[in-house]
Amino acid sequence: MITDKASDYIQFLQSGILCALDVGSKTIGTAFCDERWSIATPHQLIKRSKFSKDKIKLQDIIAQRETKGIVIGLPINLDGSESPRSQSSRAFAKNIEDLGLPILLWDERWSTQAVERAMIDNDVSRAKRAERIDNGAAAYILQGAIDALTNI
Repeated sequence: MITDKASDYIQFLQSGILCALDVGSKTIGTAFCDERWSIATPHQLIKRSKFSKDKIKLQDIIAQRETKGIVIGLPINLDGSESPRSQSSRAFAKNIEDLGLPILLWDERWSTQAVERAMIDNDVSRAKRAERIDNGAAAYILQGAIDALTNI
């Protein structure tokens, strides 16, 4: 089940560990939340290669955490329209649907910018920001999703 509506998603999932993905062309940032959906934390960066290899890495990460659902960042334009990157995220979701977990596509506008701004405010070096930005964005996406899910 793939949806972009939190209310539909929550019908399939009432609690449990969620994994968020910030899917880019070169990397996939990952983050997890606790079973009670209180806090999201960055996890591991997957460097993109062939999709089949990326999917195996993702399966391993998900299995280690007994994950109950996936949240994928959906890049939406500022005017609310979708872009080619949106379609790429939807295609990625479709390609991992056979993992058997419910998938929520979550608006990720401003996630990378917000994380980068926070890192700059905390004097994180440019090199460290480059290493951590995608996982931080995944955590930002997941935190937004779990905050919304707990208020439904």
